[in-house]
Amino acid sequence: MPVRTRLEAWVDHTNALLAVENASVLMQMAPSAIRGLFLRRGRSGEPTKMKASHRVHFDFEYPADDPGMRRLYEKAKRLQWNSSTDLPWETDVDPMNPEVPLMGREFVDWNSLANRGVVFNKDERQDFLWRVTSWMLSQFLHGEQGALMASAQVTEATPIFDGKYYGATQVMDEARHVEVFSRYLDEKLELRYEINDNLFTIIDGLMTDSRWDIKFLGMQILVEGLALGAFSTMYKMTSEPLLKELLKRVIQDEARHVNFGLLTLRPLYNGGLTEKERIEREDWAFEVVVLMRNRFLAHELYEEAFAHRMSRRDWNSFVDQMPGMSLFRRVMFERLVPNLRAIGLLTPRVMERYERMGFGEFVHMPASDKLTEADLLGSPSAA
Repeated sequence: MPVRTRLEAWVDHTNALLAVENASVLMQMAPSAIRGLFLRRGRSGEPTKMKASHRVHFDFEYPADDPGMRRLYEKAKRLQWNSSTDLPWETDVDPMNPEVPLMGREFVDWNSLANRGVVFNKDERQDFLWRVTSWMLSQFLHGEQGALMASAQVTEATPIFDGKYYGATQVMDEARHVEVFSRYLDEKLELRYEINDNLFTIIDGLMTDSRWDIKFLGMQILVEGLALGAFSTMYKMTSEPLLKELLKRVIQDEARHVNFGLLTLRPLYNGGLTEKERIEREDWAFEVVVLMRNRFLAHELYEEAFAHRMSRRDWNSFVDQMPGMSLFRRVMFERLVPNLRAIGLLTPRVMERYERMGFGEFVHMPASDKLTEADLLGSPSAA
């Protein structure tokens, strides 16, 4: 069974790499894909070393060079919070209590699961929802550690000095996010999953890429943009009060992080690139979007408890159609696609690919810097 599971995964990963159309992008992604998808370095059980390679931008004139960035920095200073004292950690969290669910039972189509030969009783359903929530929060945690490392690199590499001031506040934000997700998983849910192979590949690619704008694009626009949508959706779906307050505070931080990327990349990508550079970044962004979509197929849960019950293909179909996951994907890409348009990486040349993935309807929605806190915390659109 373990051999079959790995072979199925390798076939999936190989097909994904062969689908990359831009040869240059494929060559850039291949080393990270090998380390993440095939060698599974994120699951080795020991610290992972990644070789960083980028230029550090010093400016000994200390200019005030970007008023918008300076305003974002001032806002970030005002809104710093202490995770130890500002969250109600005394809250009792019982993952098996149906009266205060981590996720509602409607998150899963139980009939779809039964049609695949898996029938759960009431307690088993509650256990499954606990594991799904723990898996999702675990991936949030791993993504936040990647954001912590990448934000430090971005602060070093940005040529905008006011961006360095703001970037330093994001490093603090990301450290706080790692702390709160780790603590919630360890103390309240008492369950943590390893990093998803697709997510490891993305983080590895960002950390080892030498181009400063790719670090902004990958982390501030793609990873943070999707995280903003994911956190917003979980905030709306959970009834657990500590998790709800934790997510609300993280969402406020993440909105600033995405705006940092928009402020930095909008002028660069709307006129500051050669045609070849723009095409390469369009294609790179699309391939990362595909990896991120696949990240939410929860293969760690499949390998833990379902590989002996159904094929990987059946599991993929089940998760892809799961109501809660469908809503997650929808809201995440409602956030991401307009941001790609706003920075100039959603031209007619690549639009057809996004439309094939079902994301065309999100193109004309507002970018993240046009959203209010009420937009981020309000009701999700229908799936």
